[in-house]
Amino acid sequence: MSFEKENFLRTRLVQYLQQLDPATPPRWGKMNVQQMIEHFSGDAIRNASGKLKIENLVTPPEKLVAMKEFLMSDKPFKENTKNPLMAEEPAPLRFNTVQAAISVLQQELIYFFETFTRDPQLITRNPFFGDLNFEQNVQLLHKHAIHHLRQFGVEPNNL
Repeated sequence: MSFEKENFLRTRLVQYLQQLDPATPPRWGKMNVQQMIEHFSGDAIRNASGKLKIENLVTPPEKLVAMKEFLMSDKPFKENTKNPLMAEEPAPLRFNTVQAAISVLQQELIYFFETFTRDPQLITRNPFFGDLNFEQNVQLLHKHAIHHLRQFGVEPNNL
């Protein structure tokens, strides 16, 4: 288990997001800072905690082993990775401010960790990587967070 990655999600991710200028243009993709934050909390974290259930897998069963190997590696997501579950254009904003979106993200992270504290054996289904335990979800959320921070020019130290 990577305690550094768990600690990053618990303590550092929100700090990086709060320091990010909302007007920062993306280095790739179409989402702005707030859309990225809302996507991460509304899709990624809620899926990892089991709040957002997606039963159908996008990945064919015969490719799941390779996908999990990638997930657990230190290889980053490629720039401009397409998510077939997202529309071509970013979703409309759900919150009035970036700070409100960050606050919701923080609450979703708390819920994620509380959920796995209550049920350490919980398995949640990710549409791309299949059924994931706590460690795999932490790895995915960390990899996904780093991908989006880099999208806006943030290179976190000590990953």
